[in-house]
Amino acid sequence: MPTSILGEVDGLLDVAAAGAGTGSALQCPSCGSSHVAQVLGDNGGISFVCTACGHSWS
Repeated sequence: MPTSILGEVDGLLDVAAAGAGTGSALQCPSCGSSHVAQVLGDNGGISFVCTACGHSWS
């Protein structure tokens, strides 16, 4: 466990950089944007929302 939040951020940035360009990013089926948020649905299921166009799906 890092002793500071900066250590945690550095670790997350390393993970993000390692996954960049691998095609593993989730994309909006409506507009193709990779700006997608994962949200908890009303019944506890998981849904996704595109923060670029507002399209939602599960």
